[in-house]
Amino acid sequence: MKAIWNDEVIAESDDTVVVEGNHYFPPASVNEAFLKPSDTTTVCSWKGTANYYTLCVAGAENPDAAWYYANPKQAAEEISGRVAFWNGVQIVA
Repeated sequence: MKAIWNDEVIAESDDTVVVEGNHYFPPASVNEAFLKPSDTTTVCSWKGTANYYTLCVAGAENPDAAWYYANPKQAAEEISGRVAFWNGVQIVA
C-alpha cells in the first residue's frame, strides 16, 4: 500500500493494519521528511488519544492529514505507533 499526497509517496508498506477503513502504516515505512508535528489531538472512545502530523510537500501543507496513537487503549494495541492518513491523501495498492 502507498500513501500519496501532492505527487509524493509519503508511506509505502506491505504491512498495513486496517481499522475502520483506514490503513495504518508501520512507522519505518513513513518518510518523516514530509511530517511536521502538530499540537492537535483527538480522543476515540475505544482507541484512545490520537496525535497528528501536518504533511509538508513541495512547499504545500496539509494540516493534520496524518495521525497515530502513541499509547492506544488495549483494544487498539495493533495500531500502536502506526500512522494513518486522510484529508486528500490517496491510499493505493
